[in-house]
Amino acid sequence: MKKYLWRTAVLLLCTASAARIARADEPKKGAPSADEKAMMEAWMKYSTPGDVHKRMAAMEGSWTAHVKEWMAPNAPATESDGTAEFKMVLGGRYLHQSFHGTMMGQPFEGMGLSGYDNAKRSTQSVWVDNAGTGIMTMTGNWDANGKSLTESGSMDDPMTGKNVQMKGEMHMADADHSSYTMWMSGPDGKMFKSLEIAYTRKK
Repeated sequence: MKKYLWRTAVLLLCTASAARIARADEPKKGAPSADEKAMMEAWMKYSTPGDVHKRMAAMEGSWTAHVKEWMAPNAPATESDGTAEFKMVLGGRYLHQSFHGTMMGQPFEGMGLSGYDNAKRSTQSVWVDNAGTGIMTMTGNWDANGKSLTESGSMDDPMTGKNVQMKGEMHMADADHSSYTMWMSGPDGKMFKSLEIAYTRKK
C-alpha cells in the first residue's frame, strides 16, 4: 500500500512538472512584432477604399441608356435603348453594373464589375453578357480631374479567332449624365468606334 501511494505521488509530481515546462515553451502573447505591425498596416492601406472609389460611387443609381453600335468601320450605326443599375458592393470597394436592353433586335443583358487596386494604382474591370461566353477584362486610370476613365484590354474575335484590341472611355459630364465610348481594332488593325452609350439618371 505504501509503495502504491509513493508511486502515485511521484507520478503526480512528474505530471505537474511537465505541465509547467509545456507552459514555459508556449509563445508569450503580447504586442505584435514590428514585421507583423508593418504587414497589418500595409494590408489595411491596401483594403481601404479611397478617393477613386468615391468617384466610382458617383455612378450609383438607376439610369436610362441610349446605345449606338457600329459592327465594322464605316458601317451605319444601330441604335437602341436600355436601362442600367449601378451599385457599390463589398463595403464600397467595387462598382457593380447590370444592364438590360436589346442587340440586333434580341434581348440583351450584361453585367460588369469595376474596381481600383490600391497596390497597382490602376482600375480593373470585367464584363460578361448573354451575347457571348467569354469574359472581357480591361485596366486603366482616371484623369487628373477625376472626370474621365480610360481603360484598355483585349478579347478574342469568335469569327477569326484573332485577338482584338479594345479601348473604353467613361466620361462623367455631371451628376446626372455620363457616357461610355468603346473602340476596337478592325481587320486592318486600326481602331474604330464600335460602341457609344449615353446615360441619363432616372428621376
